[in-house]
Amino acid sequence: MFLIGFVGYSGSGKTTLAVRVVSELRARGFSVSAVKDAHHHVETDTPGKDTWRYREAGARQVVLRTPERWAVMEETPEGRVPLSEILRALRPVDVVVVEGFKHEEHFPRIEVRRRGCSSPALWLERGDIAAVATDDPELDVPASLARLDVNSPSEVADFVEGLLEGEPGQQFGEEEK
Repeated sequence: MFLIGFVGYSGSGKTTLAVRVVSELRARGFSVSAVKDAHHHVETDTPGKDTWRYREAGARQVVLRTPERWAVMEETPEGRVPLSEILRALRPVDVVVVEGFKHEEHFPRIEVRRRGCSSPALWLERGDIAAVATDDPELDVPASLARLDVNSPSEVADFVEGLLEGEPGQQFGEEEK
């Protein structure tokens, strides 16, 4: 599984771009999964419904199956589960799009940065930023990073496909060097 991350500050459009890139990669025949990190409480279960009642009763894992899909919810009272553990739970695919997780693991990431962003550039603190997707023509992107059009998911997918086809990148499960 090849990992590609999308990182940036809140409101930068990470999800919008990542979703469009997933769609583009799928159209090209790649199998793709997505993992998203949230920094706030999200309730994925409806209070009063059966799966919620199982969780409230103390079940560590609850599996819900419908004719269209199935989902596993797992309680983590010990805190956040590391990204590596989540990735081990995924079925093998060609590409895993990882949104967020900006301080975990090392794999190629695309920083999403919109015009007018005054926050410090993540490429200054992370050594694994491979590209910057932006709409800011005046943003001074280092020559060592690819500059991508945040409004062109096909261009971003081309970049990801280039990484996947042998340019430096990390396959999950390989030894880090």
